[in-house]
Amino acid sequence: MKFYEVATCFEKIESESSRLVMAQLLAELLGRASSWQASIICTMSLGQLNPSYIGTQFNMAEKNVIKVIAHLLNGSQEEITKIAKKKGDIGLVVQNGNWCKTDCLTVDHVYKELVAIEKLGGTGSQEAKQEMLLGLLRSLGPVSAKYVVRIIVGKLRLGFSDMTLVDALSWMQAGNKSLRPIIENAYNICADIGLIAKELKEHGVEWLKQIHVTVGIPIRPASAERLPTARDIIEKIGTCVAQPKLDGFRLQIHVDRTQAIPKINFYSRHLQDMSYMFPDVYEAVAKLPIQTMIFEGEAIVYDYNTDSFLPFQETVKRKRKYGVKEKMAELPLRVFIFDLLYLNGTSYLHKTHVQRRKKLEELFEKVKGDGVSLIEEVTINNVKTLNEYFMHNISSGLEGLVVKRPDAVYRAGKRNFNWIKLKRHEEGFLQDTIDCVVLGYYVGAGKRAQFGIGAFLVGIYDKTNDNFETIAKVGTGLTDNGWRKLKQQCDKVVAKEKPKNVICTKELYPDVWVYPTVVCVIRADEITRSPLHSAGKAPETPGYSLRFPRFIDYREDKNPEDGTTLKEILSLYKAQFKKM
Repeated sequence: MKFYEVATCFEKIESESSRLVMAQLLAELLGRASSWQASIICTMSLGQLNPSYIGTQFNMAEKNVIKVIAHLLNGSQEEITKIAKKKGDIGLVVQNGNWCKTDCLTVDHVYKELVAIEKLGGTGSQEAKQEMLLGLLRSLGPVSAKYVVRIIVGKLRLGFSDMTLVDALSWMQAGNKSLRPIIENAYNICADIGLIAKELKEHGVEWLKQIHVTVGIPIRPASAERLPTARDIIEKIGTCVAQPKLDGFRLQIHVDRTQAIPKINFYSRHLQDMSYMFPDVYEAVAKLPIQTMIFEGEAIVYDYNTDSFLPFQETVKRKRKYGVKEKMAELPLRVFIFDLLYLNGTSYLHKTHVQRRKKLEELFEKVKGDGVSLIEEVTINNVKTLNEYFMHNISSGLEGLVVKRPDAVYRAGKRNFNWIKLKRHEEGFLQDTIDCVVLGYYVGAGKRAQFGIGAFLVGIYDKTNDNFETIAKVGTGLTDNGWRKLKQQCDKVVAKEKPKNVICTKELYPDVWVYPTVVCVIRADEITRSPLHSAGKAPETPGYSLRFPRFIDYREDKNPEDGTTLKEILSLYKAQFKKM
């Protein structure tokens, strides 16, 4: 398959707003591709060369890419920079060129060239990267070059996520969405959509039904639902187990000690490899008496002098690429293990929580160390005891509890009432904070005119339709420096027009649109119905909005798709009336 066929499909998708049509366009393209090419296309369509848990880092500054484009188009760097700024997209600058009549490179060839560019490092690598990119672009037509350049600078943004690819694979294989549950389940167990596409084309859907856990490939994490009170939880699930809810980094840890040097990977909540950040935890985990293992835990900065946890603002300082050892000494981490997914060749996903916990207890009876330990767990069968345990954890400075069904299996990639969060709340009827995604901002007036931002629009993710829906316009909660920082964050991801995966009424259009990438915590007094906001809106019913919303903090550990869902908003909306 020629790469221009992929670029042509991407261009059609860019002008398409229907999620169904996007999936069908991708399905037709993937159906014509070889299994290996299908894998490449799926990964590339998300702006990557590798699955997200490996990541893609070209380490080419946009100004260096502009140098290449200036050579390609026989223009000056100043001129190219000016046009790129005006268009808001460096890819559109390339698309207007006219230098190649053939454009016959294959998908495989373009992929290999991009991989080679990414891997170049060392002295003189920037110049070598530019030379290689120039050669590649000269062999492509303008439309193909547009998408290559966007991938290089990390701004492909076709307006869909991995869930649309899951739908596309079902359409490719069955001509409809009937296979989505099977494909999504396989993807939940093996979070590599390119590999799923390759195996589906080579072995069919039966292979996906039998998919195995693989150490080194993350499992999409299970998530908790919310209920407002201990009584609601006991009424919902009865006898339960409760664990402290820590405010740190959620980690999925993969251990493979079958080789001479143990291979240990730490994956974040949204499955990015954070292994380089935790050399102290690596040493502790490497001592575990196991061959292969996948388990989940919460990493949090711990003060061994006072035997207490530090706030998340301190823990997040460990999220760094440089100066890791210095911060390690200043802010030592401790990992509290709360679940077991795989051990020594056996998957534990289909075992009950009680069975998984028992195996962890057996393992940690043999382990004594400060770096990694088993989280506390209490079995509870009544409201009074659950409330007492909740208050005990709140008084210790923790967020609250995660309450779990003892007989529940691990539902990878799912959010349900097998796990339930019970969190502390502040004044106001709304029981919890909302993790929202910034969608755009409004130019400031008065004092905020000097900041260039006076309020911002936030939304939540709708997994069913793979889009973001508005829920609040926020104008409080930030200091002067906070407003400046937010504008800087937003200006890195400015969109020339409304991203097509954002649903917003005309009345709420911000002055500046941004791609949905910045996740923040919003506190509000309550959730109300709104004819303006699109969250949960239907033709005959209004949407939901936040009353008196205010900014609390950023959630750098979350992907935009990992924020608060519409289902959670509905639950919180109903729960607030109980308190009233």
